[in-house]
Amino acid sequence: MTEDHAWIPDGVDISVPSMARTYDYLLGGGHNFAVDREIGDKIERVMPGLRHAARVNRAFLARAVRFMMDSGIRQFLDIGSGIPTVANVHEVAQGRDPECRVLYVDRDPVAVAHSELILTGNERAAVLNADMREPEAIFASSAARNLLDLDEPVGLLMLLMLHWIPDDSDPAGLMKRYLAPLASGSQLAMTHVSADHQGDNLTEATDVIKKSKSPDQVNARGHAEITALFAGFELVEPGLVGCGEWRPRGPADISDKPDMNMLVYGGVGRKP
Repeated sequence: MTEDHAWIPDGVDISVPSMARTYDYLLGGGHNFAVDREIGDKIERVMPGLRHAARVNRAFLARAVRFMMDSGIRQFLDIGSGIPTVANVHEVAQGRDPECRVLYVDRDPVAVAHSELILTGNERAAVLNADMREPEAIFASSAARNLLDLDEPVGLLMLLMLHWIPDDSDPAGLMKRYLAPLASGSQLAMTHVSADHQGDNLTEATDVIKKSKSPDQVNARGHAEITALFAGFELVEPGLVGCGEWRPRGPADISDKPDMNMLVYGGVGRKP
């Protein structure tokens, strides 16, 4: 784990935890700080197996991208893409078809800086520093205009993102704003922390985050509430299920801790 501060972008407060960097830590990444590791360890102590859930969510990403490609999609918009790790969207997609185009969007400066680094020389992929709550600005950006043809289907990915949006910020309305510009045949892959199967463990984990200085706070939702966020998209089989249960290809896609397969719901929907 590096503590060389030379790689840290200007303006980053390394005393404040970031959930993007904590996720990087849980996946075994190296672009996180002591404060991120501390909060990750605290959460895992009250929710043992949390690293399994992070891995299961990451495995879902690759399956969702492959599913979209099997449907003919060749351009992707990854909202809240996070710090680059294994099986990034462009690696999965361009590994099958080098002509695929990918736009990553994140507001975390560490995520953006390291995405820019790994995308150097890749003319069919870019990262945009933007807030997910501003879809109109994202679609109007030069990066989106260069990489995305909105007259053709787009694969929209929102993995572990909407549970950071509280109800009073209207996550359903936000999703309608993303849906509107997309062509028929576009698909949405979403994962979201669920309140259905965790009981006190999840409550204790969210309390840990609340007591930290992180601006990111979990808004866990139930199955019906998360399903409603797919409004305007038709869920494909098997519907909204535990992340590890969505079209698994083998043991690597599933945790041997059953509750960690159900901590996060996942699904893919198609715009008619």
